[in-house]
Amino acid sequence: MPIVRPFKAIRPAEDVVSRVAALPYDVYNRKEACEVVAKEPMSFLAIDRAETQFSADVSTYAPEVYDKARQMLDEAIEKGVFVTDEKAFYYIYELTMNGKSQTGIVACSSIDDYQNNIIKKHENTREEKEQDRIRHVDTTNAHTGPIFLAYRAVDVINEVVDRVKTEKALYDFTCDDGVRHAVWVIKNDEDVATIGEAFKAVPCTYIADGHHRCASAVKVGLKRRAENPDYTGEEEFNFFLSVLFPDEQLYIMPYNRTVKDLNGYSKEEFMAKIGEHFTIETREAAVEPETKGTFGMYLDKQWYLLTAKPEILSDDPVQGLDVSVLQDNLLAPILGIGDPRTDSRIDFIGGIRGVGELERRVAEDMTVAFSMYATSIQELLDVADAGLLMPPKSTWFEPKLRSGIFIHRLS
Repeated sequence: MPIVRPFKAIRPAEDVVSRVAALPYDVYNRKEACEVVAKEPMSFLAIDRAETQFSADVSTYAPEVYDKARQMLDEAIEKGVFVTDEKAFYYIYELTMNGKSQTGIVACSSIDDYQNNIIKKHENTREEKEQDRIRHVDTTNAHTGPIFLAYRAVDVINEVVDRVKTEKALYDFTCDDGVRHAVWVIKNDEDVATIGEAFKAVPCTYIADGHHRCASAVKVGLKRRAENPDYTGEEEFNFFLSVLFPDEQLYIMPYNRTVKDLNGYSKEEFMAKIGEHFTIETREAAVEPETKGTFGMYLDKQWYLLTAKPEILSDDPVQGLDVSVLQDNLLAPILGIGDPRTDSRIDFIGGIRGVGELERRVAEDMTVAFSMYATSIQELLDVADAGLLMPPKSTWFEPKLRSGIFIHRLS
């Protein structure tokens, strides 16, 4: 059973929350981050990406950058930009995009649950990507970007959430991208106890998004344990900031692909090779696949619908994923994309950008693009339950959790 406990949040004052809330740090490159912070200096991105406070000749990973992040966070708390709740609460965080809402519980999850696989993963992490957040968390002494977790829905939790949401929200604002964010505090002691007990009956939780941030948070917790050999396990560094969503509410968008060239094939040769494992139909309009086992392909200003032939489909949790079907039967054997994590000839386009972005990239710097049918939340859970890993870039979650709305101090 996972440990999911309330915490004393450091959070923005109500009159500035819409200015503080920021998209995750890894959504932006350095130039884009600087532009966001220049436009809105109160954006939490200034703390999440403190290199925005330095000239371009200072490395993003310089020690003074992390020290600056700590300084800026402490100063913002001192100035009242952030307030600290006096008691540990659970919080409700609802995000609404295009009329569809998903509502999660903001809480702290256990690093031991991560270590013991009670918090299940579906992708590997790379150590070099973890190092930046390890240093940021350790230096600021804070978790500032929540980990997106999923769990199989529980009626009693839904009932508490639905009732509390009839009360006045603590925060309710809409960002420039049209996503509405609303927050409630679960203050009633009985409700807090009910949620804590309900999660004890949940077998496990799942990382939906934020594998690297989660791994980093856990490694900082383990580092603090080594520095404090008499730790009890109740210290805040034993837990990390998370938002837990019931599986029935989650929305996964496709993660589309573009490839720079046809691996030496002519268009005719390429189409013939594809036809060995896929049926090919021309389409007048852009293709956004509506069923599993189908793919859109944009090549030479023409859209095609590709349908996987039955012999290449699989019931295996990983091999049966559409991203695997495309990778194993087209991208690797035909286009020569052996390792999509490292091959510079392939790029991945989040579904939020739409198929128009695929057309733009083909016109600009790519040759062929593929639109995908989205991986389902059930497929994600099945892969994690089997102890397996998804191929890279299998899921794109929207809307993104904002950073800076909730901060969890490690000590």
